Amino acid sequence: MAPLTASQRLVVKIGSALLVDRASGELRADWLRQLAQDVAWLMGQGTEVVLVSSGSIALGRRVLALPDIDLALDQSQAAAAVGQIQLARAYEEALSPLGIVTAQVLVTLEDSQDRRRYLNSRATLEQLISLGVVPIVNENDTVATDEIRYGDNDRLAAQIAVTIGADQLVLLSDVDGFYNANPQEDDNARRFDVIDVITPEIEAMAGDAGSGLSKGGMKTKLIAAKTATAAGCAMAISNGFSARPLFALNEGVNSTWFLANGDPKSARKRWIAAMKPMGSIALDQGAVAALGRGKSLLPAGVSGVNGDFLRGDPVEIIAPNGQSIGLGLSRYTAGEVALIRGHKSTEIEDLLGYPGRSVLIHRDDMSL
Repeated sequence: MAPLTASQRLVVKIGSALLVDRASGELRADWLRQLAQDVAWLMGQGTEVVLVSSGSIALGRRVLALPDIDLALDQSQAAAAVGQIQLARAYEEALSPLGIVTAQVLVTLEDSQDRRRYLNSRATLEQLISLGVVPIVNENDTVATDEIRYGDNDRLAAQIAVTIGADQLVLLSDVDGFYNANPQEDDNARRFDVIDVITPEIEAMAGDAGSGLSKGGMKTKLIAAKTATAAGCAMAISNGFSARPLFALNEGVNSTWFLANGDPKSARKRWIAAMKPMGSIALDQGAVAALGRGKSLLPAGVSGVNGDFLRGDPVEIIAPNGQSIGLGLSRYTAGEVALIRGHKSTEIEDLLGYPGRSVLIHRDDMSL
């Protein structure tokens, strides 16, 4: 596997057990400072880092003096509301002395299932990353009910990796990799260094979703691995209790790597190419030439629009000769495109009556 320092964009998932002491409910501040050193080190190597962090309910539970048992939904949401402030402050205090700005991003399952929300999340995260900010992502437990929950941050981290086109995902856990049996119960259990294909046999080794800590929550980690690797993102399971856990992983500490299927950009373009178009956008020759040079599509290059598509819907891209040259996700509705087509991006607010994005279809959201 390529080292973490070779990663262009890295997502790191941090579990509650790493961040919050189980006995006292207190933040493990020393550990967090070591993680912050790892983040600063990676960013210094040119790697963009996004953190997906558990811990808000665990921290909020202590502040509210709630019992150490399964909480009712409203109690969990109250604990999350209090704990989110604690969690954001903890990351800010750990990273700001190193010159790193942090941002809190709260999401739910609906944000990835609804294409418009997905594009909003993607655009926000991309903008934060481009500004050198480290987003701290967590499930929005204050509003999420069972119907709109990820339910675990392993799968959330994988979805965030897919959303931002990360090439590596690290799940920092209380185990040092994926085993063919429970290492706590079987002395002959063998850890995999690398898994190139997730076969039915590998899936059977993960046990049931309800097996809990007995297998380190391996079922959800395997689901995360399938999601990430299919999108061109390699994934590692590594023991987060190590000192400087990301540096240790980069140096070859025990872990399991799941190999990616291709790369993030090609995987995303395959996903877009397989969509059914909801309309079409006709371009002038200048816009076609710009797309050929890897540029995004701007409203000025659009000569016509057909269909009744919504923001985030796939649309066919048509050349002046009537030939379809690809498919892309529109950042505007058909009605909005009809108003802004042929105009400069600086005129969008005057034409629509509200500010909009300068790009109609981003180059990362099209398959030509």
